[in-house]
Amino acid sequence: MSAPPTHACPSATTAALSRLHAGAEVLRQTTGPWWPDLSIEVVPEIDSTNAELMRRARAGRLEPVVLTALCQSAGRGRLGRPWVTLPGASLALSIGLPLAPGDWSGLSLAVGLAVAEALGPAVRLKWPNDLWWDDRKLGGILIETASAVPGPAGGRYCVIGIGVNLATPTLPPEALPNAVAPTGLDALAVAQGQPARDIGQWLVTLAAAVLRAARAFEREGFAPLVRRYDTRDALRGRSVRLSDGSEGIAEGVDPDGALRLRTTAGVRRVPHGEVSVRPC
Repeated sequence: MSAPPTHACPSATTAALSRLHAGAEVLRQTTGPWWPDLSIEVVPEIDSTNAELMRRARAGRLEPVVLTALCQSAGRGRLGRPWVTLPGASLALSIGLPLAPGDWSGLSLAVGLAVAEALGPAVRLKWPNDLWWDDRKLGGILIETASAVPGPAGGRYCVIGIGVNLATPTLPPEALPNAVAPTGLDALAVAQGQPARDIGQWLVTLAAAVLRAARAFEREGFAPLVRRYDTRDALRGRSVRLSDGSEGIAEGVDPDGALRLRTTAGVRRVPHGEVSVRPC
């Protein structure tokens, strides 16, 4: 099943698309020895890479695949928020995999940790799925599951979406007055005195990291990663406010990925997906 036509994307730049194709070829060579049935696809534009893989899954196509697009006209993040992808300004990719972990809890945190570690030591994680640098959003993770995968393990087809700003975006005109501007890997590279990497190089780095993390999560779950997550936790020890109006001090995460929130009534466990969280 093919994606519907898109009309909102600017024309894809030839140079950026060429770099993305070059990255896909390196990724194919890198992953071939340990994931030989993985396909890697590059398209100039699409409505949403996650939406496309979910359409395929509903049509019975459950093969492992990495799909990346230079431009998305209808990209989205958690809670349906839009994620704009312009040619060369951000990296958008989705990885579709049949997975059968014993417990799905904490998958988005495991993926976020893998991406943060691949991006560098300064990148932090804002529970449950935002990538932060300098207290500003750098990217995010969106995970969806579709059809059950045939077989005795009881697995499901999982679509892991990753969006990362390569260039620092500007706030839209409709943004709230107190909104914090996002950031990009270009600003991070300048701050660290490092040369910027291109979109193809980041495709290889991030996709390979997530593929390895997904395999490890399937075997071991999130619990072995809690200490590593703590070193990247952007909220730990800070006053936070939940979208349901409650407030408290973030105290890290449990082995199942739930946020621990210290309130006046004691410690509250906040499961992933229940609410959104912001520092006060």
